[in-house]
Amino acid sequence: MNRRELLMDRARSAYRDAFGAEPTRLVAAPGRVNLIGEHCDYNDGLVLPCAIDRETVIAIGESSSAEISTVAADFGFERDAFGINQTITPAGEDWKNHVRGVAHMLRQRGIELRPAQIAISGDVPIGAGLSSSASLGVAAALALTMHSNAALTATELALVAQRSENDFVGCACGIMDQLASAASTAGSATLIDCRTLDYRAVPIADSLAIVIIDSGVRRTLTESPFNTRRAECEAAARHYGVAALRDLSRADLDENRQNLDETLFRRARHVVTEIERVRQAEAAIAGADLPALAQLMQDSHRSLRDDFEVSIPQIDRLVDMVGDTIGERGGVRMTGAGFGGCVVAVTDADVAPEVIARVETGYNAAADANARAAVYAAASGAGPVG
Repeated sequence: MNRRELLMDRARSAYRDAFGAEPTRLVAAPGRVNLIGEHCDYNDGLVLPCAIDRETVIAIGESSSAEISTVAADFGFERDAFGINQTITPAGEDWKNHVRGVAHMLRQRGIELRPAQIAISGDVPIGAGLSSSASLGVAAALALTMHSNAALTATELALVAQRSENDFVGCACGIMDQLASAASTAGSATLIDCRTLDYRAVPIADSLAIVIIDSGVRRTLTESPFNTRRAECEAAARHYGVAALRDLSRADLDENRQNLDETLFRRARHVVTEIERVRQAEAAIAGADLPALAQLMQDSHRSLRDDFEVSIPQIDRLVDMVGDTIGERGGVRMTGAGFGGCVVAVTDADVAPEVIARVETGYNAAADANARAAVYAAASGAGPVG
């Protein structure tokens, strides 16, 4: 069996063991890697992620009770249940809250949920900056809407999952992760305007490979300074008198700085310059312009490290080592919200094995670490499987 078939089999098996029946359908939603455009989504900016071939699979079927009952194969087969006609309140574990939060937001949209039994299995690394939570949220939204004979667009599914994270789970994330999971096209990155929610596929040249290096350093966004960074960006936008930092030009950034706190200025500078880099990276990726992409990704990482202060020494060492390996044959940067997680490299496909070998025999040996590197495919968005 291939990777997806193993996930589907695990979800079906967990469903049978928990509920003594067969599910009626399976759906899947992928994780994502952001190629460039970090911390721009909640500033109404532009981002350029792609879905990855790691995903959450949900098996769902009928229930005779007025509940949604769930089992998580990847969390020791823990179970949860809540009434569909009662007030849905948070539970103690995040995975439960992602399902509960999505159900709550669907009800707020006027969707009448049907009782359901759910089994969840996934292979998106958790806490690695590859959007395991968005993958779960979008998969849950799709499974519950289909099961309840409702239909939402990819954008609507993403908005439900985002509102669940914002208002139920407690992470002030933007729309990028959920929309990339819901709406991506195989073989392409997705350029998203996070203000208008317009998106379009940006084909990734066949000559390129996406290498993701998992540092092994884990974090949760609700416990990291992520929410603080969003508040700092909002404070900077108020200083400049704009609705969001997306509206701030490079010239206005300096000319209207006045007495703005140095930290808030650097946060704003990162966002303004990062949005510019996204515009340039679209052409570089589509045209396989590796020298241009190398410079853009290098500048992005430096900005995240110095102006936004979300990188950490382990990530910086990985970026430096991979950058030394590939030179101008590709770009490398931290990806995700920061404070741990992953590094992404977009390289000539022939260079990818060198990157993987360097991480395994160079970085891990020198740092006594357990970083893992692999080539990932740009995948399609959420949908039924099986």
